[in-house]
Amino acid sequence: MREVKTEITHKVPLAKRLLRALATEVDIELKACLYFFCILFYYSMYRLGIGSDNALLLHMAEMILVVYVMGYVQYFLMERFDQGEHFGTREILYMLVCVAVHIGVSILCNWYDKNLWVTVGFAAYLLVVYFSVYLVYKVLRMKDGKELNEDLRAFQERRER
Repeated sequence: MREVKTEITHKVPLAKRLLRALATEVDIELKACLYFFCILFYYSMYRLGIGSDNALLLHMAEMILVVYVMGYVQYFLMERFDQGEHFGTREILYMLVCVAVHIGVSILCNWYDKNLWVTVGFAAYLLVVYFSVYLVYKVLRMKDGKELNEDLRAFQERRER
């Protein structure tokens, strides 16, 4: 009887760890897709602006690779700064590091034909994107908090009856 209990108690933490790992992967995947779409939008507008209706698949592959790498870095090393409660000095520093990495890769991989003004515009655009993602997560947290408080009040009212 004791062996069965031991096996069951070891399986529960493993299931929780797997669920936590899956949630982490989904979180990173969601943000990678969001950031990739934003970067691809800017790149596509640049390509249209220079009179080309073609986007290079190699550039898109580089973009998706860099957003995935940055997603893991943000999650494990930068404390998920764009999902934080506040946006202070540390979060601004993390955001600037992320933007610098994206700019470095864009120059190295020649996404914008080494056009300085387009690259500066890309940096400004990324700053807005990162801050917008922070605001979206903040609004979602406020909404979730409000819903949880309403559920708690309804539960307490049922309990009092």
